[in-house]
Amino acid sequence: MTRKIIEITGSETEHFLQGLVTSDLSGLEHGLLYTAMLTPQGKYLADFFLVRQGEAIWLDVDESLAPSLLKRLSMYKLRADVTLTETDIQVYRGTGPTPESAFADPRHPDLGWRLYGSEGGDDGTDFDLIRVAHCIPESGIELTPDTFILEAGFDRLGGVDFRKGCYVGQEVTARMRHKTELRKGLTLVAVHGTAPVGTPITTAEGKPAGTLFTQAGGRGIAYLRFDRAAPSMQAGDARVDPLQVDERVE
Repeated sequence: MTRKIIEITGSETEHFLQGLVTSDLSGLEHGLLYTAMLTPQGKYLADFFLVRQGEAIWLDVDESLAPSLLKRLSMYKLRADVTLTETDIQVYRGTGPTPESAFADPRHPDLGWRLYGSEGGDDGTDFDLIRVAHCIPESGIELTPDTFILEAGFDRLGGVDFRKGCYVGQEVTARMRHKTELRKGLTLVAVHGTAPVGTPITTAEGKPAGTLFTQAGGRGIAYLRFDRAAPSMQAGDARVDPLQVDERVE
């Protein structure tokens, strides 16, 4: 896990972020906040954590997304009293005893804690196994620029608030929530064999059905067309079967 911390300071920091991210910043009162930024068309740009540190807010994002996110934030900043600063602060995580000053991962209790600072260490947890068990997407793997966050389960992960005011991409997200039934999205599948991340999934009749992503413990996270999800799908040399709701780890 390689992360980048961007420190955001200035008198208009909270107002600035509130108009951009999918979550309500009032959640910072409770610790770590999981959220995302979207395009005006409602598609994923980046997911990240926010945490209040004194008068600043730290933004914890996948390092590969940091340059483009920083550029986007700077574009929206205009003349607001907001300063964006890249830092060398380290991010650690684990599922064992919670270190002092660590924060609970808000996406799911099984994801443990995150710690920010110059000293610390990960505890060797297999986070892919946890992510797959609970169908939790990862930046740059399941979460890509063509993603709609509701198809990725952000409402289930606490990464979107439907009661807050407007933010970039809010109209499309709200419409998907209230006016349509999702026809595609991330879901759990049983995987018999292995296949590279990104392998296309086809039905037994050879029709495109989706894509297989992270796999662990005989299961995988797949992006599927729900109308084509059926037993004995194929992903490369692996057989893929959709899991019923009562087979999922909750």
